[in-house]
Amino acid sequence: MNDAATPLLHAEDLRRIARQSRDARSSVSGECECAALRCAGWESVPASFDTRRLARLGRVASARDDDPYAETTLAEYHPHGTHYASPDAPIATGHFPTNRSEVWACVDCGRAFLRYTEYGGYYLDQRIRELDEALVVETEPPPAD
Repeated sequence: MNDAATPLLHAEDLRRIARQSRDARSSVSGECECAALRCAGWESVPASFDTRRLARLGRVASARDDDPYAETTLAEYHPHGTHYASPDAPIATGHFPTNRSEVWACVDCGRAFLRYTEYGGYYLDQRIRELDEALVVETEPPPAD
């Protein structure tokens, strides 16, 4: 699916998908393969997890969708002292890394996740976090310098 065909998802879409995810999982008996993903906060996708078990639902809308020359911010949003990997850190739509994420769901149980690629100097790291409705916050990116 290319970017032009990828649905753009806003905060309310994320909340809806998280609710649907929770409801779908409650109707599944037994433990799903995606249970190996223990990702309340941002974590690396384990090499042992088959990512073909996930289907892409869309991309989190960002500033670049209105302005093709805009850069998405790398600023994080932690008004209550959380940090990147905190299980209770906000899922802030206008801030990193949510603003660079796509939404994926388990093909078996419907559990929803956010995913993005961390680009380091000499590596690529697929990061994943479970989508939690209670943590979704619609934020505006900070002003550009």
